[in-house]
Amino acid sequence: MVRAHSLTILLGLASVTTISAHQEPKTDAEVETQRALQRAAYYCAPAVGEFTAARKRAWQQQVLSGLPLNQAAFAPASMPSAGNPSLPINEDLFASGTYSSDSQNETGKQQILACDVVEEETVTQNNTCVLTPIVTEGPYYHKSGHPIRQNIAEYQIGLLTYLDIGVIDVNTCKPLPNVLVDIWQANATGHYAGHPEPAPHLANEQPQVGGKRSGLLSAFPRTQFHEQWLRGAWQTNSHGVARFTTIFPGYYTGRATHIHTKVFTSWTENPNGTFDGGKLSHVGQFFFEDDLNSQVDKMYPYVENPIRDIRGRTRNWRDSLNIFEDSHGPEGEYNPVFRMNLLGGVINQGLVGFITMGINSSYELDNWWKG
Repeated sequence: MVRAHSLTILLGLASVTTISAHQEPKTDAEVETQRALQRAAYYCAPAVGEFTAARKRAWQQQVLSGLPLNQAAFAPASMPSAGNPSLPINEDLFASGTYSSDSQNETGKQQILACDVVEEETVTQNNTCVLTPIVTEGPYYHKSGHPIRQNIAEYQIGLLTYLDIGVIDVNTCKPLPNVLVDIWQANATGHYAGHPEPAPHLANEQPQVGGKRSGLLSAFPRTQFHEQWLRGAWQTNSHGVARFTTIFPGYYTGRATHIHTKVFTSWTENPNGTFDGGKLSHVGQFFFEDDLNSQVDKMYPYVENPIRDIRGRTRNWRDSLNIFEDSHGPEGEYNPVFRMNLLGGVINQGLVGFITMGINSSYELDNWWKG
């Protein structure tokens, strides 16, 4: 079955049919394209702030209701269970169908939480948690075989992490429903599904010293074609939100801790539950605060990362290829870092992260890795 989702463009940026995504904009035209996105996203800032605030507020209120946790697909349980928080399905979070900033009055605690979230989001800088600049997809994307699913963890051990990813169209400043958010990441010890080890002739390769590729090794070849863990895609709901269950990503040499993403506005769903990409409108990478990374580094199984005592984790500011820097845009006005919250009272009970992607749905990118 082919899903071809048409998107209405109300406010026009320059029409672009094919754009090559580099680690950074190189030509005057590419720089201006990025700046156009930046101006549009800034114009959308009030809507983005409320969009993110509403998602956080609704999640917090749902946690207070005490529904049991369903890690597989965020499905609501048939019976509530006090003291066991859940993350419900998307539609339950927006039962009212609005993004009203009015707080709930069911209990004093709920009202305080709701107000706190709104106040926090409305006083932060306009582009908080907006990811827009286009950066490289990297060498570990699988062009076919990515499953359509919310729970991408499979049997990978690590810190439970929920991702709440909103998508807005910078042409309309409105959430984008029915687009496919595709993500992939490394496991706790820094490996990608299907790429377990270096090529035999590069088994003793050392990281590059100096230059933009400082710290990097050659990409590991794909040898395990059946592996799909920590890879998956999910369609945004009617409110432009896709949610995933995963683990906190590990790190590998030369790269800051990150998660890759693509957004498809059309795709083909295969009978086996995977998809083939159609119109690609965004390619980006998400990051996490270094202070949080350093705490996760101390946890099992992250302590078993094979480079932990050799080279250690690359900090955001030292990310090779300038990807972390480029993700902030030409003027450094974007924030590609997840806003993280604890699921419980301590970090090892899990995390939930919020971010909003601003994309131009009229774009069609040619960003298949050619490295």
